[in-house]
Amino acid sequence: MTSVQVKRLYSDLPVWIVEDHHDVVCHIYRAIASRYLPLKNIKMVHLDSHPDLLIPINMSADTVFDKDALLSELSIENWIMPMVYAGHVSCVAWLHPYWAQQIREGEHSMTVGKDSSTSTIRVTSTDDYFLSDGLYVPEEQLENSKPLRLNVVKVNPVKPSHRTFTERKTEEDTAKCEAKKPRTECQGAGESSRPQPLSDTTDTLQPAEGSNDNKTAKEEEQGRKATGLGNDDDDDDSGDDEGSTNYVVKRIFSVVSETEPYILDIDLDFFSCKNPFKELYTQEEYAILKELYSFRRPSPNADEEELSECADHRIHQLEDLEAAFADLLEDDGEETITRWANNPGMASLAQLVSSLKSRNQSPDYEMVHQAGLTCDYSELPHHISTEDEIDRLISAVQLILKALPKPTLVTVSRSSLDEYCPAEQVNSIQNRVLAILESLYGALDLHKDYDNTSTEAEGSQPQAS
Repeated sequence: MTSVQVKRLYSDLPVWIVEDHHDVVCHIYRAIASRYLPLKNIKMVHLDSHPDLLIPINMSADTVFDKDALLSELSIENWIMPMVYAGHVSCVAWLHPYWAQQIREGEHSMTVGKDSSTSTIRVTSTDDYFLSDGLYVPEEQLENSKPLRLNVVKVNPVKPSHRTFTERKTEEDTAKCEAKKPRTECQGAGESSRPQPLSDTTDTLQPAEGSNDNKTAKEEEQGRKATGLGNDDDDDDSGDDEGSTNYVVKRIFSVVSETEPYILDIDLDFFSCKNPFKELYTQEEYAILKELYSFRRPSPNADEEELSECADHRIHQLEDLEAAFADLLEDDGEETITRWANNPGMASLAQLVSSLKSRNQSPDYEMVHQAGLTCDYSELPHHISTEDEIDRLISAVQLILKALPKPTLVTVSRSSLDEYCPAEQVNSIQNRVLAILESLYGALDLHKDYDNTSTEAEGSQPQAS
């Protein structure tokens, strides 16, 4: 008699909050092992200013089948793809704010597998994001391949309204206080650390620049019905323009369904994001890094041979740069600098080292290399949001999540110690995110998995993302 695996349901929605984003993987694996998530074909809705879809460049593909070894290899930029190769994750919707443009908007289909020539994980996507890291190989070169559907979806903040999220919260808290206490005791009401959820808002998502707002009311109503938003006043939207509620929800529903379990993953730098390397180097040094690490794109209609040559050239370029900075870490004397600067494309290395040493006689060359890896075909996103912008993005996320089925598991990354999410904003953003999750899903089974480590890494250095 064949046994039937019964899907388990959490009584309260589990929310795991970590500091470094790759630390969510162990919690996802625990949910799989305990049968709250399926073993295969998991869907993920991933809100982040960074795709996190790179691959540990030299990691053996077979490492994914040894959980402890895998967890020790992962970093903040490469934790999703190993789960794809392992067969656990098959669809990802990357929801990004307008300032994050690392992968082309739209749906991408690709294959992730084991490179038969190197035994590492590689991908068939020809997007610059993967090509610039030397991760492309043709499909016939892959073994044990797995399909991945990636939906890249821009989320715009809601349109400015007469009452922001914070203003609504203050009004609600003050009203509650006045109903219970004398007026003089209500000063400062609304300043608690846990904001209240949105209520009766008529905010709408801000359409993309140049979009067409001339839809009829009938067309807009049809759009709302198509995405299940209904006729509630607080679900007003602006049609199907890129970044609008309808646009985002329709795109997510091409990945998740009403009945399938899925992971809701939120990096708090979705709401406000820094490029921490910008504070480590001068504009001149950053310009030199861009030149040294510049990525030579293939032609628009490149065939398989040209794409493979592009990937090979990129791999050798990055290997040379890594070796150069490793040498400089041991000895940054004139002879070492001259030897590497004589290599093709590396003439400006001498100028970079001179500038670095003028400010610090012992530069951290490993960190310099990490910075270079982030400014190849595009810079890391950098947009420190105002409180109003954060409020309007929080409102946008609430409107979107309201239209979606309840997730099975929520994972949250603070990303504050490496400064991708500004440290002075992270707690406020986290509290607002928890407020909307509570307003939508009720009681949360909340786990703050960063409490024991958050103070240990004060002053920690950023990683490439």
